[in-house]
Amino acid sequence: MSLTGALNSAVSALSAQSAALAMVSQNLANSSTYGYKTTTASFESLIADSSSSAYSAGGVAASGVSNIAAQGSLTASATATNMAIEGNGFFVVGSSVTNGDIYYTRNGEFTIDKTGYLASNGYYLQGWPTDADGNITGSTSSSALKTIDTTSVSSIAAATTSLSLQANLPADAAVGDTFESDVEIFDSLGTAAKTTVTWTKTAENSWTAAFSDVTDSSGSATLATSATSNTISISFNSDGTLASTTPNPPTLSFTGWTTGAADSTITLDMGTANSSSGLSQLSSGDDTLSVSLEYDQDGISYGTLTGIEIGDDGTVYANYDNDQRRAIYKVAVATFSNANGLTSMSSGVYAANSVSGASSMHIAGTAGAGTISGGMLETSTTDTSQEFSNMMAAQQAYSSAAQIMSTVSSMYDTLLSAIR
Repeated sequence: MSLTGALNSAVSALSAQSAALAMVSQNLANSSTYGYKTTTASFESLIADSSSSAYSAGGVAASGVSNIAAQGSLTASATATNMAIEGNGFFVVGSSVTNGDIYYTRNGEFTIDKTGYLASNGYYLQGWPTDADGNITGSTSSSALKTIDTTSVSSIAAATTSLSLQANLPADAAVGDTFESDVEIFDSLGTAAKTTVTWTKTAENSWTAAFSDVTDSSGSATLATSATSNTISISFNSDGTLASTTPNPPTLSFTGWTTGAADSTITLDMGTANSSSGLSQLSSGDDTLSVSLEYDQDGISYGTLTGIEIGDDGTVYANYDNDQRRAIYKVAVATFSNANGLTSMSSGVYAANSVSGASSMHIAGTAGAGTISGGMLETSTTDTSQEFSNMMAAQQAYSSAAQIMSTVSSMYDTLLSAIR
């Protein structure tokens, strides 16, 4: 009968509005949770058996609609290892350091755990190893992903392999005049050392540059021997530009390092022929002639790891106490054909399934993947004012359904009284 249908419809409304209120409660509870995505109630009408000519009420059912693909606003974080994605995609995390299950999250609240891994809520951030310049050393496939270990390059050092020189050799110097310049280089162990360049004018528009044995910084101890070939012949044009060097290109060799380092081979850049980009020979006009040398070399002194930071392209950088910084990983960004179909789990992580489709791995900012901002976090997508509005609507609908139940109860009482 219709009263029973009305009662059943009211009961379904109570259940549906209770579910809607639960979603509102969950959203409000996570209004401060980084990377949280709201769930909204979707109501569906239920139709009763329509074969009878008498009307019979159906009811309503509520299901949750996940808004996983929604973008939250970004806010600055004081933690250098925090990060946020702006746009499409998810951070890839593992349930363990090795051989764990793979999940996905928008919460970039990663910190370094006691073993040196970037982790958040027990999940470990995944990425691809890079060389010092930030180039990925392998493929960008899922199988090439590694748990990001911030201690993978705990120290840094590099031998000098190239040396660029800039100086003016005074044209008004006399044949047989000599000048000296000190140059700092590094061995393969990161030891700072010194070689002295002796500039000698051998003829008009002709000079030699002889590099001495390598000593420690104070010059008191010899660390390596200079090869006889470390004397370079230099010729200049009549306008003071560099004409040529012999050999070309010039190279230096230092052997027998007492530090235990490998032998050194250094390529010299003295400038481009017919230009003053490196060495030049112009009249100084000074009473006291000298050579002022500026140089640039690629060696790096020994340094130990002091901290980690995330670049705006998802590159993980290691910082060292010698003021050096090098790339060690690139954070992976996973995209899905239907991100809203992912399975939500605790701790702000999601699992892929047949509805979401399989993940595609990308470098941040490529192939439709969002960009990564270091030192930022994505806030919750909860709009508290909207949630309070939804809560009031659920409360009113719930009260109305309860009133219907009360009315149906009174009508049943009337019916029972009539037949007594």
